[in-house]
Amino acid sequence: MLALNKRSLEVSPVGFFPHTHIMFLKTHKTASSTVLNMLSRFGEERDLHFALPLGYQLGYPLPFNAHRVKGYRGPRAVEFHIMGNHMRFNKPEVEKVMPADTFYFSIIRNPVALAESSFAYYKEVAPAFRKAKTLGDFADDPKKYYDPRLRNNHYARNLLLFDFGMDHNANFSATLAQRAEEMIRQTFRLILVSEYFDQSMILLRHGLCWPLDAVVSFRGRSQAKTLTNVTEEQREKLRQWNALDWHLYKSFNRTFWEEINRFGLAQMEEEVALLRMRREELAQVCLRDGGKPVEAHRIRDRNIRPYQSGLVKILGYELQPGLDNATRTACLRMIRPEIQYKDVLDAKQFPRATTNINTWQSLKNIPKL
Repeated sequence: MLALNKRSLEVSPVGFFPHTHIMFLKTHKTASSTVLNMLSRFGEERDLHFALPLGYQLGYPLPFNAHRVKGYRGPRAVEFHIMGNHMRFNKPEVEKVMPADTFYFSIIRNPVALAESSFAYYKEVAPAFRKAKTLGDFADDPKKYYDPRLRNNHYARNLLLFDFGMDHNANFSATLAQRAEEMIRQTFRLILVSEYFDQSMILLRHGLCWPLDAVVSFRGRSQAKTLTNVTEEQREKLRQWNALDWHLYKSFNRTFWEEINRFGLAQMEEEVALLRMRREELAQVCLRDGGKPVEAHRIRDRNIRPYQSGLVKILGYELQPGLDNATRTACLRMIRPEIQYKDVLDAKQFPRATTNINTWQSLKNIPKL
């Protein structure tokens, strides 16, 4: 059996010290939970201090307020290393919590694919989606279903822009879109692209000066029903409906590939190949049946059973039996779902609190992640 390579866990690119002050804006339905898992693992392994929410999100969908952070005692009174749970971005409040040298980054996704995922996941949460039988029906006439005044309808229009803290209901104009883009560029040092996840991980690893194993992951899988199928004409209508998000996606996708060209295409291909090889190696070590995803109800250990929502079946993984303690601990960190991981970190950081990491499933009001 292949052992976990401790050297690859510890050696950072070209000998630089790894960044440990990190703010990740966790956008919705963009593979952001996989990224948050990496941050959680990295911080837990090094006993870093997390800016954790009082519940499971940092006040979302309200604009972030520093007092939503558990243990916050005033501007920079406590050193927080990592912030990454869902929030609606509010820079002045974030800066009260995070140090001045914080590395800010986020991740985006094609707005059409984002709409498909959001419709399936938030079908029973967003009134606009609940009224529409299918995503195609919604795309054909969004204004028939969408009321900007109703709670949770932000999931149905320009969701990326909303998460970045801006007015997602504004009518599109080139000036407004460019202003939003510039505001993001002024703060965020790196914007990842979900469709190019492995390439994103290489850029992130070098941006943070992290070792390879820190960005190896087993991505979450889901199975959605067919209510999200749309025609090419409807896809274009969704781009128009989410025009501000579409502008952001095109602009930052272009920047993303400019970054890769500066990095070097050959070097990127080589490092992506290493990343994929390492992922396969760790899957063989860590995961039962070589890493085949499992439906949640078939996962015997509920502490690694993913939370379910909407029309989507969120799949998870089971650990390989017979692992030694050190390997099992490392593997468990890689497959632990977001909600359970937050509870584990909370219990370590606030040991006197009453958090029970084994009773999360009994909570009836877990927010939609």
